Amino acid sequence: MINVFGYIILIRQILSNSKGLNFTPKYFLTTFTNQTQHFIMSQKILLTSKEVNIILHRLACQLIEKHLDFSDTILVGIQPRGVFLAERLKEILEQEYKVAEIALGYLDITFFRDDFRRTDKPLEANKTQINFLVENKKVIFIDDVLYTGRSIRSALTAIQSFGRPAEIELLVLIDRRFSRHLPIQPDYRGRQVDSINNEKVKVSWKEQEGEDLVYLITN
Repeated sequence: MINVFGYIILIRQILSNSKGLNFTPKYFLTTFTNQTQHFIMSQKILLTSKEVNIILHRLACQLIEKHLDFSDTILVGIQPRGVFLAERLKEILEQEYKVAEIALGYLDITFFRDDFRRTDKPLEANKTQINFLVENKKVIFIDDVLYTGRSIRSALTAIQSFGRPAEIELLVLIDRRFSRHLPIQPDYRGRQVDSINNEKVKVSWKEQEGEDLVYLITN
């Protein structure tokens, strides 16, 4: 919460920044509301760009140790945020560790979610792009954050449309402990994070937000 002195400082900043502008009560109210929300919502950096890069290389090495040449292995990024992680791992494996071309697909789980008909807000689907069968292949689901496990349960159902995999593994950048609704655990994890319900883990990728960072946001 913001104390009295915090509000005073906030008002002084707004007045100082508004010099030379067409200052109106509406401008003040809008700015004050936005700045207050910024103060109330704090965020802490969990992983820097350098740390994310180190973790990505560690995960890539773990994949090589298990799957060697990836001849029977397919990477599947879970839409929307898992796609960035999957693409980066594919790039590292192929360019830096000289693994031959790795099959990569994108899986949308929107219409397989168990809350699909439980929300008043219309869900916006992403694109599924899997141009191959997964029959008897080793599939690695890739997502940025593992939270309740419900997204992965949906992915397990959705992938069946493309065949019956020999086995399925799960790789995540962030594993949020103590938050699972289903008995689902990752085979590969970048970092394990302890967080409570009013906290949110946000992963930013340089391809989308300009920099690789992981935040812990508290409302």
